[in-house]
Amino acid sequence: MQAPISSPVTLFDDRLVPAPPTEGIKYAGSKLKLLPHILQLAGKVAPATVLDGFSGTTRVSQAFARMGCRVIANDIAAWSRIFGTCYLLNLHSQEHYRELIAHLNALPGKDGWFTEHYGGEADGQQRDRKWPWQKHNARKLDAIREEIERLELSYVERAVVLTSLILALDEVDSTLGHYVSYLNEWSSRSYRELTLRAPQLIPRTADHEVYQADIFSILPHITADLAYLDPPYGSNNEKMPPSRVRYAAYYHLWTTICLYDRPPLFGKAKRRADTSDKVATSEFEEFRRNEEGKFIAVEVIRRLLQQTPARFVLLSYSSGGRATGQELQEAIHAAGRLIEVMEVDYKRHVMGGMRWTHEWVRNAEEPNKEFLFLIERT
Repeated sequence: MQAPISSPVTLFDDRLVPAPPTEGIKYAGSKLKLLPHILQLAGKVAPATVLDGFSGTTRVSQAFARMGCRVIANDIAAWSRIFGTCYLLNLHSQEHYRELIAHLNALPGKDGWFTEHYGGEADGQQRDRKWPWQKHNARKLDAIREEIERLELSYVERAVVLTSLILALDEVDSTLGHYVSYLNEWSSRSYRELTLRAPQLIPRTADHEVYQADIFSILPHITADLAYLDPPYGSNNEKMPPSRVRYAAYYHLWTTICLYDRPPLFGKAKRRADTSDKVATSEFEEFRRNEEGKFIAVEVIRRLLQQTPARFVLLSYSSGGRATGQELQEAIHAAGRLIEVMEVDYKRHVMGGMRWTHEWVRNAEEPNKEFLFLIERT
């Protein structure tokens, strides 16, 4: 076991307090509603350094950074690294970006690659083929993205304006929040004009780190007091194809906007070819069993908990995932001591009280439940 944490952050206590402001896109794995409870549990161990191992839109990373922690953010998605760079590595004020964003907003729209594949007319053609954006906004996307590529920006400046672009596109799309299918009729927000604004930048008070890597490749090279882990659990529905829960497929358009690589596309949603079912695989979303008859997704969670280089782990788990409550509890106890469990019932829109050790297992198979486990590794 690691030595006790010295000089702990004192911004936390045992009370539930409002989470600091964070920004993000519509996201199936968003932890926005959980943030106060994540911070409350984290406060029990007062971490100075936090690893956000599956950072997604980085809302959790943003919250910990605003609370004064040093944050190590990691995700395999290119767009998540852009978000992390924007919110954790930026040294400039919002004023620094005002002229640049005004310049990008003033650009006239132009037909380009994004307009060709993702922009539809607002005259009813949505019924013949569904599109994520109306053509007037897709044209703005083409103009702005081309200009970002042309400008001589630092890596961090580029990340800030790309984050601004993604946030703006998210506000005018015609989707349910992901990009594997689009709405049959144009959403009311899709008629709005795409307008960039400076992100809510966080004053940098610590030496944060941002990675885009498989989580296991970075674990040997980092240390943290607390690791927040929210892996993409695969569905336990045997009839559901695994591609339905793969985040690389859900958010392929954000990847393309960040990489600006005009990739080969396929399907009605014009997904990137590298997000196809046979290519975009993840052990955490794996639906098959190994040679010993154990679910691969469960075994990888067990390995993750055992190898995480932090004294404390805060683990998120959604019911309906591949791991059963009993299997997950066994994985937790193999890694350390379960300190507390918090349960969220999304169906009833309530947060349950603290649940100890075995008590949570009977509720783990019910739909619309999410759990937070605070674990001390041994």
